Amino acid sequence: MGKVKKGKLNPHAKNAFQKHRNPASKPSLKKPAKPAKSTKNKQQSAPPAPLPTIPFSPEDRILLIGEGDFSFAHSLLIHHACHCICATTYENQANLLSKHPQAAAHISALCASDQKVLYGVDATKLGNRIAGASGGGKPIRRQPWDRIIFNFPHVGGLTKDVNRQVRANQSLLVGFFTAALPLLAPRGTIIVTIFEGEPYDLWNVRDLGRHAGLTVQRSFRFQAGAYPGYKHARTLGNLEGGRGWRGEDRSARTYIIEAKESQEEGLGGQAAQKKKRSREDSTDDDDDDNAD
Repeated sequence: MGKVKKGKLNPHAKNAFQKHRNPASKPSLKKPAKPAKSTKNKQQSAPPAPLPTIPFSPEDRILLIGEGDFSFAHSLLIHHACHCICATTYENQANLLSKHPQAAAHISALCASDQKVLYGVDATKLGNRIAGASGGGKPIRRQPWDRIIFNFPHVGGLTKDVNRQVRANQSLLVGFFTAALPLLAPRGTIIVTIFEGEPYDLWNVRDLGRHAGLTVQRSFRFQAGAYPGYKHARTLGNLEGGRGWRGEDRSARTYIIEAKESQEEGLGGQAAQKKKRSREDSTDDDDDDNAD
């Protein structure tokens, strides 16, 4: 049989052949690409971070109890423009600088700005120095203080028994409340900050305040970042090797505490009498947190 000579397919015939082979084929139509969704609107719609609550004003007379390395007092002076500060510590000067060498710079800055620094001050015996304290500080003057602040009160590691440790810290706070109350100015407040979670929740700050004739006005989360330069100082001192214990990163709560009489005066007239009668008729605690 003779060979059939192959010839080139006519372009028009080629197209007809392809259409016949796949009659359903259609020219592809590319859809226009959708523009990328902008995240700008989402970012704008996100609620702004709440501003930290600062429970004092620059003009307030502020008494600080139980300062560790005085970095909190230093932050109040430098970053919050407070100019009437009396910062105290339980330690004498030698023990303080041994535990917290970084305190020296903070104390120097406070003294250079005519702020008062006192050593050997017992939070449960305000106005009296501890016998044998070498700091040379004078007793706290019984002038009316607008804010009396005790950050992270703690008796230290007295025992490994949780219940005994809780009772010791409760005793510390009750003694502090009792001693601080006579030093408050009219409408002055006591401000206490403690860590959240156990065993600290077992201290029950509200009940402890009532033992001393006080009531919790409100509470809010403590934000260490609101006090630039502040570092949480351990009761036992710095860790070996100069490592820091970042207690300022732990969740903590600040309680604003006032005398019950001040709260009732703020209500005024018949409203105060009505609230007093309702308290006498009920043992329930209706003083809720204004938490974040």
